[in-house]
Amino acid sequence: MKAWEVQNLGLPWDEMVLVDRPSPDCGADQVRIAVAAADLNFADILQCQGQYQVKVSPPFVPGMGAAGTVLEAGDDSGFNPGDKVVGPTVAGSGGYAQEALLFAPQATAVPDNIDLLQAAAMHVTYGTAWFALYHRGQLRAGETVLVLAAAGGVGSAAVDMAKQEGCWVVAAASAGKAQHCLDLGADEFVDYDDEHWYDRVMELTGGRGLDVVYDPVGGKYFDVARRLVAWEGRLLIVGFASGDIPSAAMNHALVKNYSLVGVHMGGYRQKDPKPFDECYRALYEMLAADKLHPLIDRIVGLEDLPDALRDLYERRSVGRLMLRPDAN
Repeated sequence: MKAWEVQNLGLPWDEMVLVDRPSPDCGADQVRIAVAAADLNFADILQCQGQYQVKVSPPFVPGMGAAGTVLEAGDDSGFNPGDKVVGPTVAGSGGYAQEALLFAPQATAVPDNIDLLQAAAMHVTYGTAWFALYHRGQLRAGETVLVLAAAGGVGSAAVDMAKQEGCWVVAAASAGKAQHCLDLGADEFVDYDDEHWYDRVMELTGGRGLDVVYDPVGGKYFDVARRLVAWEGRLLIVGFASGDIPSAAMNHALVKNYSLVGVHMGGYRQKDPKPFDECYRALYEMLAADKLHPLIDRIVGLEDLPDALRDLYERRSVGRLMLRPDAN
């Protein structure tokens, strides 16, 4: 099979080589799939550099998630050849290849009426948004929502889902991505690199602020975002894409009676995996009913993968970048 192999730790477009490798060996709790699609993530770039929490020694095939058809199923996997599945890959046998291994206990069966590319595009981003907005944030119809990094994969999913719930949504991103956010359905857009964006949001909300603030960025944006939470609102701490982990002024949370809510989707795998079934059942139902619309920037084949990863790293993409190994 053809696969991108990291031969030395570093930026993937410098250190990956397209090689021929044997099919990976399938363990008892694993499935080997023909990769139909894989999503590109910042975490993949970090892992190639040796900076991700899960360390993998070269040589290895990166790509932490993939969707495809089962070619071989381990005895304890619960799957069968021919099943459609999506999920996290086994470290070192990732999705940037024609074949990959998935860890079966964390894999999700994909219904026949759901396209595998769409399943891969939404699996992490919409799963994160579901856990944040519904499971942790208790979002209700008619509430006001601010989404940071609204043109990215995780942010665009939150905009899409909040609008589906009947909320009024302010999208915050860099100025050049305004139209993409409005096309997603956001009611208003603010440039969060403008020093006056706090004032603009407060103007839009009549000085009240937002019921829910969805923050996957952290860093310099967090201090403004927390001040925009309305009385008895919720600040959803989704991640730190900026690379900087901020601190919060607890007296501010006290006097405004708002909640700071941590959202660690992956933690449920160890603590309580049951919500995943509810999550993906709901997401697939909405996707099949054409109520959700994953934002895909473009689809690339194996040959174009390094350039796409560089675009992701340099923030030149909007929504999801997807690999389809059979794409020309």
